[in-house]
Amino acid sequence: MKVLVIGGGAREHALCRSLSLDPDVTALHCAPGNAGIAEVAELHPVDALDGAAVAELAQSLQAELVVVGPEAPLVAGVADAVRDRGIPVFGPSADAAQLEGSKAFAKDVMAAAGVPTARSYVCTTPAEIDEALDAFGAPYVVKDDGLAAGKGVVVTDDVETARTHALACVSQRRAATPSGAVAGDGRAVIEEFLDGPEVSLFAVTDGETVVPLQPAQDFKRALDGDEGPNTGGMGAYSPLPWADPKLVDEVLQTVLQPTVDELRRRGTPFSGLLYAGLAITSRGVRVIEFNARFGDPETQVVLARLQTPLAGLLMASATGNLAALPPLRWSDGAAVTVVIASHNYPGTPRTGDPITGLDAVAEQDAPEAYVLHAGTRYDADGRVLSAGGRVLSVTAAGADLATARDRAYTAVGRISLDGSHHRTDIAAKAAEQAG
Repeated sequence: MKVLVIGGGAREHALCRSLSLDPDVTALHCAPGNAGIAEVAELHPVDALDGAAVAELAQSLQAELVVVGPEAPLVAGVADAVRDRGIPVFGPSADAAQLEGSKAFAKDVMAAAGVPTARSYVCTTPAEIDEALDAFGAPYVVKDDGLAAGKGVVVTDDVETARTHALACVSQRRAATPSGAVAGDGRAVIEEFLDGPEVSLFAVTDGETVVPLQPAQDFKRALDGDEGPNTGGMGAYSPLPWADPKLVDEVLQTVLQPTVDELRRRGTPFSGLLYAGLAITSRGVRVIEFNARFGDPETQVVLARLQTPLAGLLMASATGNLAALPPLRWSDGAAVTVVIASHNYPGTPRTGDPITGLDAVAEQDAPEAYVLHAGTRYDADGRVLSAGGRVLSVTAAGADLATARDRAYTAVGRISLDGSHHRTDIAAKAAEQAG
C-alpha cells in the first residue's frame, strides 16, 4: 500500500513511524514533513491547505491512501479534494470537520444527539459576553469558536481577563470553507467550568461503525503543577490507572456513537478520527470539546501502545469497512511522552537553534525511547534546527508508567536545545498511583 501523510508535526511523525513499521506499507510519503519524518518517509513540498495541490500530489504518487493529519487542512476541505480524485482518504469532509472548526456547531450537534456537555452561551456582542460571564461566574471558561491551534481557551478567575479574551474572539472573522461553512465567524463560546480530571479518547470511524482507541491524558499548561498559560500540549501518558475500566464503553455509548449517528442523519457523515476531550466530573462524564483528527501529544502515546497494524485500520475507515475488522490489539504496558518546547513558547517562539543529542537517544535508548519531531528543519550543513514552538516529543514505552516515565526523562536529558523548556511532572501522579 502506498500511503501519503499530510502534515509536518509530531503527530504526523508518530503516524509515519507506525506506518513505516506496517509490513503492508510498500511506500510512505509525507508532505511537507519535517527533519525527523525524513528518516522514515519521502518528503514532498506542498501547501497543506491547498486541496488541489494535495490531490495532484497524491495522484502523481499513485497513493492508495491519504492521511490528513492537522485540523486546518480538514476544515479547508483538503480531504474532499482528494476524494474527488477517487483516492481513499482518512479524514472527514470540510462539513463534518466543523465539529472541530466551530465549537458552536459542535454544541448544536451534541444538543441534538443528547451528548452530555457543559452548559454554554455563544456570544457575538459585548452585551452577550457580559451576560454569559455573569451567569456562570468564576472560574470563567472562554473559547474561541474557531481553530486556534489548541491555544484558544482561557480558564481564569479574573473576569477582566475572561472578557478581554472573549472580545478578541468576537472581533475575528474567518474565511468560508470550500463547502460554504464558516469556521469561527466572530464568536466566543462561554461555558460553565467542569470539575474533575480530563481524558482524551480517540475513535476511528467510517461514518457508521465507531472503534474507540485507548484513553490518554495530556497536560495543557506550560509549567509544572498545571501552572502557566495554555499550550497545544506539553506531554501525555497512557493508560490511565485511575480511570473506571468501563469508561471507554460508556463514552462509546453516550458520546461517540450518538455524535456519529447525528452527523450521518444530517447528511454530513464523519469518517476519520473523532477525538473527544472529556471531563470526569462529579456529575458524570461531560464533553469539553471535539476534534476532527488525532491529538498531539496524545497520539504519540496511544500509537506507542497500538499493536494492530495502523495502515489497515485507517484504510478500513476510509473505505467504510471498519465493521469487518477484528478487535484492536494493545500492549499491556504504558507509554509517556514529554514535549521539549522552544524559548518563549507558547508566546512567539525563538527558532533556528541547533538541537544536539538526538543521536545519543537513538544509540542508547532505542527502541524503548525515541524522539518524534514537531518543529524541526535541516540547515545547509545537515544540522537539525528548531523551527516551531513545540520542537520534539520524546516518547518512551515500558512495562508500567514509572518505567516509561523514567525512560522518557532519561532521553530528554540527553537532548540540548538552547533556551528550551519542558515539564518535569508528566505522568508523575499517575505513576505514583499505579505503583
